[in-house]
Amino acid sequence: MEEENRPIRVAQIMGKMVGGGVEAFVMNYYRNIDKSKIQFDFIVDEDSTDIPKEEIESLGGRVIVIPPYQHIFKYVRKLTKVLRENKYKIVHSQLNTLSIFPLYCAYRAKVHIRIAHSHSTTNKIEWKKNLVKNLLKPFAKIFATDYWACSEHAGRWLFGNKEFDKGNVYIVNNAIDIEKFKYNKEVREVKRKELNINNDTLVIGNIGRFVKQKNQEFLVDIFNEVYKKNANSILLLVGQGPLQDTIKEKVKVYGLEKNVKFLGQRTDINYLYQVFDIFVLPSIYEGLGIVLIEAQVSGLYCIASSQVPRVSKVTDNIEFLDLENNPDQWAQEILKKSLILKRENHINDVAQSGYDIKNQCKKLEDKYIELVGKI
Repeated sequence: MEEENRPIRVAQIMGKMVGGGVEAFVMNYYRNIDKSKIQFDFIVDEDSTDIPKEEIESLGGRVIVIPPYQHIFKYVRKLTKVLRENKYKIVHSQLNTLSIFPLYCAYRAKVHIRIAHSHSTTNKIEWKKNLVKNLLKPFAKIFATDYWACSEHAGRWLFGNKEFDKGNVYIVNNAIDIEKFKYNKEVREVKRKELNINNDTLVIGNIGRFVKQKNQEFLVDIFNEVYKKNANSILLLVGQGPLQDTIKEKVKVYGLEKNVKFLGQRTDINYLYQVFDIFVLPSIYEGLGIVLIEAQVSGLYCIASSQVPRVSKVTDNIEFLDLENNPDQWAQEILKKSLILKRENHINDVAQSGYDIKNQCKKLEDKYIELVGKI
């Protein structure tokens, strides 16, 4: 009877927590989920650089550190032991094609519900990374009992058209706290002052890890063209990652050090959206592009690459451009839109599109409970 009153504890397999979008997705749900019904344990690689341990533990969760999957034998031994000892009913892997490894451990530990979750896709540009993804993709489903994805695009990519069309892929929207991101003129003024940005300066924003996928090198090329035509403009880059030094060097070569600001990993992302005038996401691929949803809530005009799924369009304030277009063509579009900027909230549009965390959390709770009920 006592066990019936306890929340279902879900083992969230996070891999490396480095401040990326998948972690933001899980944390958004965790902050808002009914913890009397569902609790999360975060199983993370020991080489993670950004684990919100204090917050997780304050909410009743646990952080369990294991060897990184690169040390596969240690990883399998430790993870299998952790899953077996904690007697989880659900293991939820957030690792895309790498889900084969934690779900194999869950299978060995006799965990009944083993969820493989697709958050991303691929693109021919990252050929080395894609080689690994494509090798692992056929195996990602082997030990999974349930297939989940952040979008139809991501679901079809990992699990196949056949499984998707049969209704075997459950879509979990990358929902956000929409109230947190709504446009606030006062916050905009305070934050711009804090960052020493004049009210009349054109601010182009980007949020994402400094990795090939996010394509910030191309964004610097674009901004270089913007700056040639409008010197009263700056580019704000928010995030961290392995390509940061490369991108900084490119900024230096262009002589744009005063106009391109690297803000690092931040906890005030919702406030930074208020500072921006235009949000630009030239990714070479995305499973969804949750930052576009956040940006649209705050009333920003967004320009994204055509490689970003169209499901991310939840308002009329977004345009998709081909990466085949040169930086000057992107710059011209940015400057054209900067002349007609009109900032207003789009909370209702985003809520109706299924991205309000308050509504989506209830669906997730019910889904977990439904799965456990079938054991």
